[in-house]
Amino acid sequence: MEKPYTLHSLQKRIKAIFLVLLVLTFSLVVRLFVVQVIDGRKLQIRATDQWTRDLSLVAPRGGFFDSTGDSLAVSYTTYDVYVRGREVKDPQTVAQKLSSLLNLNFDKTLKKVSRKNISEVLLKMQVEGEIAEKIYAENLDGVYLAENVGRYYVYGNLMTQLLGFTSLDNVGQAGLEAYVNSYLKGVDGYSYVQSDLQGKEIGGKLRYYVSGTAGNDVTLTANSKIQIILERVLENAYVQQKAKGVTGIVMNAKTSEILAISSKPSFDLNEPPRTDLQALFEQSKMKAVTDTYEPGSTFKILTLAAALEEGVVSLDDRFYCPGFRVIDGQRIKCWKSIGHGSQTLTEAFANSCNCCFMDLALRLGVDKFYAYMEKFGLGQKTGITIKGESSGILMPKKNVKTVDLARMGFGHAIAVTPIQLLSIVAGITGGGILKTPTVIKEIKDIYGKTTFKPQILMKRIVSEQISKTVNQLLQKAENKQKDFSFVEGYNVGGKTGTAQKYGENGQIAQGKYISSFIGTYPTDNPDYLFMILVDEPSAGAYYGSLVAAPYGKSFFQQIFEFYDMPKDDDTVVLEEVIMPEVTGYSLAKAIVQIHQAGLEFEIDGSGEVVVDQLPPAGTKLHKSDTVLLIT
Repeated sequence: MEKPYTLHSLQKRIKAIFLVLLVLTFSLVVRLFVVQVIDGRKLQIRATDQWTRDLSLVAPRGGFFDSTGDSLAVSYTTYDVYVRGREVKDPQTVAQKLSSLLNLNFDKTLKKVSRKNISEVLLKMQVEGEIAEKIYAENLDGVYLAENVGRYYVYGNLMTQLLGFTSLDNVGQAGLEAYVNSYLKGVDGYSYVQSDLQGKEIGGKLRYYVSGTAGNDVTLTANSKIQIILERVLENAYVQQKAKGVTGIVMNAKTSEILAISSKPSFDLNEPPRTDLQALFEQSKMKAVTDTYEPGSTFKILTLAAALEEGVVSLDDRFYCPGFRVIDGQRIKCWKSIGHGSQTLTEAFANSCNCCFMDLALRLGVDKFYAYMEKFGLGQKTGITIKGESSGILMPKKNVKTVDLARMGFGHAIAVTPIQLLSIVAGITGGGILKTPTVIKEIKDIYGKTTFKPQILMKRIVSEQISKTVNQLLQKAENKQKDFSFVEGYNVGGKTGTAQKYGENGQIAQGKYISSFIGTYPTDNPDYLFMILVDEPSAGAYYGSLVAAPYGKSFFQQIFEFYDMPKDDDTVVLEEVIMPEVTGYSLAKAIVQIHQAGLEFEIDGSGEVVVDQLPPAGTKLHKSDTVLLIT
């Protein structure tokens, strides 16, 4: 017999049902809390992604400006072309028109516009506004245009290595475009349109728009006008000397700011050779910062400063050069094989006598020589704000033999980068204080707030008095005939250098040289430092005085003319002379003829008869110009 319900049992059942309902309600509240509060933002994003289709709006990239405010690189609006296959009603027509307007392959375009298994396909990036307007006018179903940003370099091939370039999706690939990409790139925006489950647009109206934020603007220390002059000079040297490459730097000696910097060959930044990766890589390298070389005689500026500062030499000291020194049983030749004879320190520096600078290095000794080299920053990066800087090569002190030290004294057995050497020369000639070189003055955001300024480190490397002495000797080194004859009427100083190159096996590469020149103006307190390196000149000469120095002269002449600088001495008039015929003469007789003409000379070879000369007889020159005698 079935047991009848009682009031007590019914109450128990009601309580159980109530408890179950309470648990379910609590679970539902907890779930709603998780969905609405904890996961709400994430689910909203997922829902928006399902309900809408978005196109990115690329933020304008920050611009580059020179130190005078001149615009160097700007961003402008371009368009990316997308196709949503599900919305294309006539694939053949759409593919035909798009392939024609965008210069694309028809079959590949047709395949892309016919794809209905994905929401959208990118057809082409960085389409110019004129073409985009034509596409828009066609009113093609399923075809969309999204704003992008193109990059335009105002001067084309100016500052190729310094500025660098970007990829099609606006990422810096080389130069400062890559180094400060995070400052330049800005924050992208987006546009959203409502779509159905298959991705088809509903109503065709914009639902959401999120604007982007433009990138920061970069102001350089470089001056576009000086850069134009530098690049003109480098191009002439590259072509006329039939060189493998040419590199140049212009620096403010007082601040170590880079006023101009470049290498040749180069390319137009608006049309980088993307299909030739080797050329793209080689010509976009900032060789003044990345490449090391044996400096040769320009390094004598450093040896001179160290020896003067340490007090191991004075201007009254004399040196005898027979054309060589024998050290550790090795015969080390001076560049002038017949020797310079007896000379003062001033004359030895002007003559670029290797024997004198071997003596100076040996007087310093390994410990003191290395103490100065380390103080100067040899074997260390300068800290310049350019990607890929090398530190140069300084032989470990414990491995240095006496013969190595002697060679270092005149710039052999040591390797530097151009920017490293010029920075040290700037420190020596600019009052004795070494400063971090820089190419960036400042970076500012769209509100004018400074977001980056380079850190400039400073340290004294020689005294102010030694700085003045070195400047005086630099003036006399380039003005052998009389004051201001290197550039008529102007107090320009300088030092040339010639160094052999080494092959991959570490052996000297026969017939391959780097010819260089460092110039200063004005010599008593330089504002401008100029450096040029001619890599593997092949037009007949290779000495720095013949290959590189004339382009230093050309650079300073153009600077003086452009800025209409008054002459330091209007009374100086350089007398014209005619190059005599000395081919076939004995070397001694040829030297007499050259001296009588008031010319300087370099000798290539160790013979006693002149077999050729540069320039040829009859060429018009100025007194104190340098010619080459080949024996």
